[in-house]
Amino acid sequence: MKNLFLAFSLFLLGTAVGVAQPKVSGGAEISFEKDVHDFGNVKQGGDATYDFKFTNNGTEPLIISNAQGSCGCTVPVWPQQPIKPGETQVVKVKYDSNRVGPINKSVTITSNSTSSPTTVIRIKGNIEAAQTEQTVPVMQTPQAAPVAK
Repeated sequence: MKNLFLAFSLFLLGTAVGVAQPKVSGGAEISFEKDVHDFGNVKQGGDATYDFKFTNNGTEPLIISNAQGSCGCTVPVWPQQPIKPGETQVVKVKYDSNRVGPINKSVTITSNSTSSPTTVIRIKGNIEAAQTEQTVPVMQTPQAAPVAK
């Protein structure tokens, strides 16, 4: 019985080793300096743009095939040319700051990075309503009626 158990255990171990995937070495590797940017409080209509810096830490050129904002109010701009190994570039993310309220948006980046072909970066903060100048109506004093003589 012990021999049967030992034989079965060796069979499972051999099968597990045979199925194991070899580790991929080389290729492109995208690495962002930071993946979340907090704008804090921004006035309505103010600048809500941020450059997310990244580096290709791989051995092959990095190609970003797409960058998609989570809504139409978040617009990414990314390099269209391949990024050489060791080279640093930016993905510029612009938020429509005319929309008042909290920001919590994401941009999904698709690339040929071997370890993370899909990477998500985020922006957050709050857009404060712009102060509008309130005019106070000026009260006119009634004029006295002319006195007849």
